[in-house]
Amino acid sequence: MPRIEEANGLPGATYRAKFLPPRLDPTLRSATAQGPYSISFETSATITAVDLEACFDLIASSSASAYAASSIGWSPVKKRKEMKLPDLRYLLLKDSITQIQGFLSFMLTYEDGHEVVYCYELHLAPAVQRQGLGKYLMSLMETVGTNAGVEKSMLTVFVENDTALKFYERLGYMKDDYSPEPRKLRSGTVKMPTYVILSKSLQEWDTDDDKSEDNKKGQV
Repeated sequence: MPRIEEANGLPGATYRAKFLPPRLDPTLRSATAQGPYSISFETSATITAVDLEACFDLIASSSASAYAASSIGWSPVKKRKEMKLPDLRYLLLKDSITQIQGFLSFMLTYEDGHEVVYCYELHLAPAVQRQGLGKYLMSLMETVGTNAGVEKSMLTVFVENDTALKFYERLGYMKDDYSPEPRKLRSGTVKMPTYVILSKSLQEWDTDDDKSEDNKKGQV
């Protein structure tokens, strides 16, 4: 069975044990009086309706306007349907009273023929931003990708979200070849894409064979 299909077919507990570290909770403590954070792993089948709605509210409050202004568009019905895709996985950030303060959703999948781990959504409540939690959640997702043996991590960012673009650039993400390019319409108008696809390599390829071949090419 192909690697992606095999991984996505694993029960949630097996998936977590195989691809994530034993300890998920960050060592950071909340800046509020609500105590330390905790992180839990869920699948689209095991996440509770309450937690799923809390995640949806974070998306709607922070990104609905950006979706609406983009070529993707904003549809609460479609977004809720996407959030229940069978292969989608969740990392839920909660405070000490178990309220959702942030989350990252991701999927092991294929993009342009490549095996990847794709970040669907990353959102943090304003009160817990700028504490390293987004970076930490991304590192957990990348650990899944590395342990699953996929080639790279990918995500989509709206071009108007300069803060997010700079955040992902600091984490080593660059524009992917799969990202849409400007299109020239028949009228001559250039239509710029409203989003960019970024990626980051997760595997360190052994280049010894390549070097050997280069050396051979240099021999007479």
